[in-house]
Amino acid sequence: MNMKRREFSQAAVGAALASSSLLPPVAFAQAKKPVAGKDFHILDAAAPVEAPAGKIEVVEFFWYSCPHCNVFEPTLANWVKSLPKDLAFKRSHVAFNDGFVPQQRLFLTLEAMGLIEKLHSKVFAAIHAEKLNLAKGDAITDWVVKQGVDKAKFLEQYNSFSVSTKATRSTQLQNAYRVEGVPALGIAGRFYTDGSMAGSMERALQVAEFLVAEVRAGR
Repeated sequence: MNMKRREFSQAAVGAALASSSLLPPVAFAQAKKPVAGKDFHILDAAAPVEAPAGKIEVVEFFWYSCPHCNVFEPTLANWVKSLPKDLAFKRSHVAFNDGFVPQQRLFLTLEAMGLIEKLHSKVFAAIHAEKLNLAKGDAITDWVVKQGVDKAKFLEQYNSFSVSTKATRSTQLQNAYRVEGVPALGIAGRFYTDGSMAGSMERALQVAEFLVAEVRAGR
């Protein structure tokens, strides 16, 4: 499933953590063709796409403190390993309000420093398994330094104009796709799906694959 935008408060996070293990799996007829308006949205206006010409972009919208994003991450990581060559995948950290910005900047800084492969999953583990509060800049910096990252270099990137610009662009992308909860997927600047629409994030990936095939076929 996914966390709805209106649920993003500390109380809701606690409730989601408590209830996430109790949610029953939803059964689906895997062969059922995804339906527009039910399994995915078609955007009224095209969202920005950064993928090079000839590539189809798929974006995962996520939030480090979201328990559903944490659960989905291993499945997503495995899916990304076997992507076809004409598909360009990227992650985009949401910022539904100012409280999200420190973690959004953390993700963009790790990306800029080439540390996503090394530390992305460790951020999830720190928050959800170790129960660390990585909501603010000082705590984030302390944690990153403990992972062996140079403090001065990290802060230079974290506070840079480049990361600020990318953060603004990330929020604009989230709004262009009308993201209402995470995790969620945007496809080719044209389509949007999430766990609430598709029934589970595993099926949301199948819906994304169907939509990629539609784009590939020129539909």
